[in-house]
Amino acid sequence: MKIVKPVYYGDYLQLPKLLNSQAPESAKYGDAAHDETLFIIIHQTYELWFKQILHELDSVRNLMEKPFVPSTDLSIINARLERVTTIQQLLVDQIQIMETMTTIDFMEFRDYLVPASGFQSLQFRLIEATLGIKPHHRMEVEKQFFTSRLKPEDRHILDQAETKISVFELIETWLSRMPFSQFENFDFWGEYSAAVKKMLDQDFKIISMNPILDDKSRAMELKNLETTKITFNTLLDTNLFDAHKSQGKVRLSQKAMLSAVFIYLYRDYPALQMPFRILNNLVEIDEKFTTWRYRHSIMVQRILGSKIGTGGSSGHEYLKSTTERNRVFLDFFNLATFLLPREITPPLPANLINQLDIVYDSTKGKIL
Repeated sequence: MKIVKPVYYGDYLQLPKLLNSQAPESAKYGDAAHDETLFIIIHQTYELWFKQILHELDSVRNLMEKPFVPSTDLSIINARLERVTTIQQLLVDQIQIMETMTTIDFMEFRDYLVPASGFQSLQFRLIEATLGIKPHHRMEVEKQFFTSRLKPEDRHILDQAETKISVFELIETWLSRMPFSQFENFDFWGEYSAAVKKMLDQDFKIISMNPILDDKSRAMELKNLETTKITFNTLLDTNLFDAHKSQGKVRLSQKAMLSAVFIYLYRDYPALQMPFRILNNLVEIDEKFTTWRYRHSIMVQRILGSKIGTGGSSGHEYLKSTTERNRVFLDFFNLATFLLPREITPPLPANLINQLDIVYDSTKGKIL
């Protein structure tokens, strides 16, 4: 039996260090501005949660780097991704606390902070890099802007992080290994193409025969339907897909995208439930960071208006522009485009169902 030393609560949490780490800049120039303590604590709290998010994502990356990821690891990955999304909700909710500070309250200490800025949050940049935002995904002006504001040692850490394999790349490789859509004597994607054609033909008839539509509206809806047809063709045609990818319209490989569509279509089978949850959790992470960026930009506009940020950026306008641009898993959002109604989704052959399902014979008391 191990002999352990008693631990005191405050010492374990290093509370003296933690609770004495708020040093308002305004106090150096006279009386401390009341709201600067709030401002510091909120941002320190963000950084603590960023540290935990990185801790979770690094563990996910370590598990996904294996050549084979067993179902037990998939369960761990899901639990840790779900923890990240729960933390993200706190990040979003915390903005409400920041908004209790008015413009005039902020102006009491704002000028003392220049040129400090959220752009200098190394941990948030590491989160983006770990998820899959690489330098070539950023606008050149954005890349130069925030890297020029980092200390050289922080730039070096970020440069190293951006060379490591990302969660996005690992998920893409994992999806590309999925075998379920390829098996003997059954052309799944041929069956899928036939189902798509059936669905689009039905839509064509509905639009053509709809008595409510005038000629202009009918022509517009038929044009939209033709666009949908082209989109489906892009998924299934390797040349079209590769052209789409080269234009930056999709990041995943075709093989990974097809596997993801298969998972979404047949997610109710036990073997695909955890893979579906993983993809859905990554969508949730992307959505919550998008929400956080947007809420942050609105909060900045509310407090600063159109003023330049302390880091020298255009403030609200810059933050708003990153809301859509810095999304990692947009391809998974777009999977909804390729899903079919259950009634026309191709039925799978029995041998594949047996691989995806858990078949229990109650008469023999065993799993088949």
